[in-house]
Amino acid sequence: MLALPVDAQCAMCRAVLESEQGQGTAEGINDGIVYLMAIPYILIGGVGYLIYRKFNTLKK
Repeated sequence: MLALPVDAQCAMCRAVLESEQGQGTAEGINDGIVYLMAIPYILIGGVGYLIYRKFNTLKK
């Protein structure tokens, strides 16, 4: 019922990002997060497509 805004980040990531003068490390960490987030969606989409294709070929 009640949500509080919080900042969540592991201690090592926070230490690296706060001490870094350039933004290269931050961009690398963000790219890694996007990559890890995208893989399950790609796999589920691929399995869904294979199931869709299998059932559509049976109807013909």
